[in-house]
Amino acid sequence: MKFKSRIAFFNMIAVAVTSSLVFVAIYFVLRETAYSHLDNDIVLEKNEILGNIDWHKDSLIIRKLPEWNEYEHNKVEVNPTFLQIVDATGKIVFHSDNLLEDQFLFNPANTQETYYNSEISGQKIRLGQFAIKNEAHKIIGQLTIAISRQESAAIFNSLIIVLLISFPLMLIGQYAASTFAATKAIKPVHQLIKTTSGIGNSNLSTRLVLPERKDELYLLTNTINELLARIEKSMLQQKQFTGDASHEIRTPLAAIRGTLEVLIRKQREPIVYEEKISTIINQVDRLDVLLDQLLQLTRIESGASFAKKEVVNLESFINSLCEKWCAIISDKGIKQHIQITKDAEVIVDRFFLELMLDNLVVNAVKYGKNNGNIFVIWNPDSHTLDIKDDGIGIASEHLPNIFNSFYRTDESRSSTIKGNGLGLSIVKKLSEIQNITLTVKSEVGVGSTFTLQFPT
Repeated sequence: MKFKSRIAFFNMIAVAVTSSLVFVAIYFVLRETAYSHLDNDIVLEKNEILGNIDWHKDSLIIRKLPEWNEYEHNKVEVNPTFLQIVDATGKIVFHSDNLLEDQFLFNPANTQETYYNSEISGQKIRLGQFAIKNEAHKIIGQLTIAISRQESAAIFNSLIIVLLISFPLMLIGQYAASTFAATKAIKPVHQLIKTTSGIGNSNLSTRLVLPERKDELYLLTNTINELLARIEKSMLQQKQFTGDASHEIRTPLAAIRGTLEVLIRKQREPIVYEEKISTIINQVDRLDVLLDQLLQLTRIESGASFAKKEVVNLESFINSLCEKWCAIISDKGIKQHIQITKDAEVIVDRFFLELMLDNLVVNAVKYGKNNGNIFVIWNPDSHTLDIKDDGIGIASEHLPNIFNSFYRTDESRSSTIKGNGLGLSIVKKLSEIQNITLTVKSEVGVGSTFTLQFPT
């Protein structure tokens, strides 16, 4: 079924259930009202008849009054009233002439007013049975009064026929009206589908026109626009990433090719070969580092890397990394200052944390000044770890982009600083995997501070 048909169908079902409940309620209310009127007429007849009955001990004495010979007690055809009186033994002591050879069933042990439906001579009747009691409140007989309910039954039959005919007609009309309303309601959705289906890679900047009314369609359209914006941004980042990766790979390959072309032009001294081969090795190492970082980044973004969290003592963990860092910082004469308490513990993935700290320290060395300082400081109150340097710093306009892949500031590109712009991107993604908040503060000429806030 189409969406509009489903809306119409479920709407019709809801109306059918509601209407059925209303029709049933109307039927039973009218039925009880009609029976209530009939029962009131029976009670009036009962009071009149009981006033004409005497008793002596356990015997009933029937007084013959004109009321007993009224037309309604003698005829069956037009709104008759039927009477029957039995004594305590169940013997009929009186019945109205219109009963002819018929008699009413009764309950000899009945003590309460009882009303029920029955038929006599093919005519629907309403009966009431009443116990007759003497002065000692002993039951000495039973009075049964019946009146016709033909008129009420005819009304109920007509009502049922009307309901049975009108119910399906109403449902058909409801389904048609709901289908029309649903068609009008989902027309803007068809417009959204038409517009959205025309958006491709070449026109990702296209946005859907927002409806005037801020209803659910407005929210849907706005959500689609936000999705398109995210897709466009992702596509641009992907293109940028591909272009940057190609550039970073092409640069060392071009250097290797140029060096080899120089070597094969003519015979050279062995020392020249050694120098050129060393250059080639450096470029291969650069490619190796780049490909390794690209592989790490791909694994992180694909979700293939899962954090295996454990409790890590920061003091012993960072001290074990210091020897590796010393080899990195010795060339620039940078001093490292570790300020971590012995009881500092965090819940992290040990391997991921090592990658993060290695990248942050390497970054601090790259942009640090000669004979400068690197500080690794633990703050137990805020549960944070600061990696701070006193190097060239980062301009404020570059701070929002430094975690993007292959992003490097103009200062780093124009200098002799080695790098490919993937380190901080890896740190950012690893921090997100471990629910670690990564922030940075920097001032040009003063230095930069990267802060890792660990979950508690």
